[in-house]
Amino acid sequence: MRRRSLLLACGAAWPVGAGADTPALVRQAEAGDVAALRRLLDAGVPVDTRDARRRTALLAATHANHIDVARLLIQRGADVNAKDEMQDSPFLFAGAEGRLEILRLTLGAGADLKSTNRYGGTALIPAAHHGHVETVRALLKTGIDVDHVNRLGWTALLEAIILGDGGAAHTEIVRLLVAQGAKLQLADAKGVTPLAHAEQRGQRAIADILRRAGARP
Repeated sequence: MRRRSLLLACGAAWPVGAGADTPALVRQAEAGDVAALRRLLDAGVPVDTRDARRRTALLAATHANHIDVARLLIQRGADVNAKDEMQDSPFLFAGAEGRLEILRLTLGAGADLKSTNRYGGTALIPAAHHGHVETVRALLKTGIDVDHVNRLGWTALLEAIILGDGGAAHTEIVRLLVAQGAKLQLADAKGVTPLAHAEQRGQRAIADILRRAGARP
């Protein structure tokens, strides 16, 4: 009874079944309140408590890019691979959205490099798509599969070209992927190669990088 009183005093949501409000741990993580989170965790609230969307507190903190909150939760054992109903995990979301510091924290806490999002892509593919250069650089220092193909039939190299804008960030990402040994002739589901896509889109700098590395249309 004393423990329940303490949890309630800390703002914890005592289990009341479906339709309950967002658990306090998730709510405070989203708000970035480190002190409140520490009180809740010290009171015994499970670190991987989920809300109605299956988000853990760590995923909520990652959404909001609250680095100190993420660090505390990971130190307390939060699962960096726990997915919500959209198949996002803290690791995957940090990679996709360029949350570099949180990504590094998840990598240090056992991020599953083979885990995939709702499109069947690893963290590297959307990082390449969105032009997050430093995130791509960090992921390429791990053992992540540079040639993983998602359900759209695209690799990170293809996605950087097809969904990128051909600007400086995407050009650098292509350079990094090529330097990492990405397969230059690994075409999309229709048989169109990375070089052919770059040429079709007028991405001259990217096309030059691919040609110099030995790519063919």
